[in-house]
Amino acid sequence: MPSDATLPSRRSVRLSPAVLAVVAGLAWSAVPTLPAHADLAQPPAPPSGLSWSDVPNDAGRAVTLTWKPSPDDSAGLERVTGYAIERSETPGGPWSVVDSTAHGVTRHDDQTLHRDTDYFYRVAAFGPGGRTPALSITGPVRATSQWINQTRWSVLVFMVLFFGFVLYYIASAQAGRKPFVRRIPGIDAIEEAIGRATEMGRSVLYVPGVQDIDDIQTVAGLVILESVAKIAARYETPLTVPVAYPIPFTIAEEMVKSGYLNSGKPELYDPSSVRFVSPEQFAYVAAITGIMLRDKPAAHIFMGSFYAESLLLAETGFSTGAIQVAGTANVHQLPFFVVACDYTLIGEELYAASAYLSGEPKLIGSLKGADLMKLVIILGFILIGCTLESFHITWLTQWMITQ
Repeated sequence: MPSDATLPSRRSVRLSPAVLAVVAGLAWSAVPTLPAHADLAQPPAPPSGLSWSDVPNDAGRAVTLTWKPSPDDSAGLERVTGYAIERSETPGGPWSVVDSTAHGVTRHDDQTLHRDTDYFYRVAAFGPGGRTPALSITGPVRATSQWINQTRWSVLVFMVLFFGFVLYYIASAQAGRKPFVRRIPGIDAIEEAIGRATEMGRSVLYVPGVQDIDDIQTVAGLVILESVAKIAARYETPLTVPVAYPIPFTIAEEMVKSGYLNSGKPELYDPSSVRFVSPEQFAYVAAITGIMLRDKPAAHIFMGSFYAESLLLAETGFSTGAIQVAGTANVHQLPFFVVACDYTLIGEELYAASAYLSGEPKLIGSLKGADLMKLVIILGFILIGCTLESFHITWLTQWMITQ
């Protein structure tokens, strides 16, 4: 152990009275003090100057309220916690609180209004000491709606372009200038499948999906059915059409009858070729697979909306050795059709097939108009917009924003 002589000596530091006075003054000045009038037990003074203005482009359902803050809502005071916005349909009440804001906020948008209704507003301040009723009210307040939402010009431009393209191509098709529609291999496969069934002396099975008429894929499937019936009538091949819902059943009957009539062989139409089965999903599937295994159709055509039953139908049809052509816009079912069917119409090809086979000017015009609109969006807006953004030019992006 070292001796005490080797340890450093301890010295007491004495400060002069003047230094002690300075330190004491600094410490006292650091203690926060509230103003003498900042009594937290008293309610805060109310705000004033409440005014309103209509919110533009809101369909007449919102107004903006602004007011002057309470005199107690300032730096160093803690008497105002926030403001309560009250509303009534009459000047005398009853009043209901529609929303509240924090202290320091003097603006609020009320977006819960009804059209053509007068309202009255008042704003009250509240804090730890309680709540002070508003001294005055503002009203009557009525939100107004505008004919055109000026934040959605881009939507209007797109609509005008799209319908302009559609109407132009419809007029062209009606005038005999049929627009070009790319031939899809699956469409050729339909006639090939019916021809094979004719050679084998067996029937054709056509399934227009498992949904009701409110599904657009069912509509497309029924349109294609008329063309299939026309080919089957020309080849004098029996046709079987099981349907799941009453309204598609009635339409399917008319489509098959029209197909035989347009082919010039109405006497070959068999009223029992269209069968109402069941709207229950797997009862419908059981009936179709029974037809496949008993009647052994040589061609299976699936056109419409399909779900879990797609695998059952396609695999059962594949086991019978029939040629199968499928088409659906349900992306999650396409893998089953692609694997088990000979040809598959993928997504929008289902709608293209209905337009191509029917030759209906309205369908062709809609198809061509939609294709041209996609081209305009991809080339005219996405590519050009990305190029402008690369050079920090943002006017096109801002114009496309809808609020």
